[in-house]
Amino acid sequence: MNSHTLRYLDDGSIELIEQEVGDPQPGEVQLSGGACGICSWDIATARYGKDMHPKAPAGHEGVGYVAKVGKGVSGLAEGDRVAGGGFATRRNLAADRVYKVPDSPLADEFWVVEPVSCAVTGLDHCHLQAGQRIALIGCGFMGQLILQGLLHAPLADLVVIDIAENRLALARQQGAAEAINSSRVDRGDLVANLKARNFDVVVDTSGSQAGLDLATDIVRRGGLINLFGWIKGDRATIDPTKWHIGGFSLVNSSPSAKLRDPFPPAIDLIQRGIFDLRPLVTHTVSLADYPDLMAEILAGDGGYVKGVVTLGE
Repeated sequence: MNSHTLRYLDDGSIELIEQEVGDPQPGEVQLSGGACGICSWDIATARYGKDMHPKAPAGHEGVGYVAKVGKGVSGLAEGDRVAGGGFATRRNLAADRVYKVPDSPLADEFWVVEPVSCAVTGLDHCHLQAGQRIALIGCGFMGQLILQGLLHAPLADLVVIDIAENRLALARQQGAAEAINSSRVDRGDLVANLKARNFDVVVDTSGSQAGLDLATDIVRRGGLINLFGWIKGDRATIDPTKWHIGGFSLVNSSPSAKLRDPFPPAIDLIQRGIFDLRPLVTHTVSLADYPDLMAEILAGDGGYVKGVVTLGE
């Protein structure tokens, strides 16, 4: 059976292709349809092409439906909705790499579990304690997910910081009591005011050198910088004197740093409404329209927060 999918070319363009998919092998399941989220890794690969190392695969935030079950697979049946896969209308996956989604009225685009699993890992690395003071830098899609989790923690102080007013407005709509546009205030004044508030943890989801620099300047002495965002490129810099005198710790909370399997809690927390993608998914397109949406994203669509590609056959 044929599957429609894509690949990223060296110039960053997206080529839609068709591939034949055979029956699932023992220990595998075949998924069809569903949806797949567009990651910032996809966007960086489309922007930089061969200069992005490593290039994004053809999607990794998939959700779909079991179409066939290979020999030796238990616990999964045809028709089950599961998390797994990428930008392909048909794909065979190892059964132990897919996760069953509970019955839910939520559409597929709101069951994109993989980024929520990343948020779970990010929150795990905060080592939250009641009464702590937290600053969150970056209110893009992943920052909004981290925010959703933090809003359910018993914190003494929570402030979110970004340079885009539309993202800050979304953070306020989600419940953030204090959201600061760092591009509209003097940086020295901002640092002085925030440093005085003794933030125990600063979570940087910005994926930028400026975000890491701000985290360095506002975390309390002996505190924790949780570097969640991926600063894409070959180098990031630090001020070794500030780091030595500050005595704070840095933790890398990328998906590879997971402290447990984050998918089961991510699925449970989506089901319970703790994580809610409905206000965050701003663009939904078919696979055929994905290249056009990516062009809009790269051109700077100001209303974009999260895109999801639907994979109906």
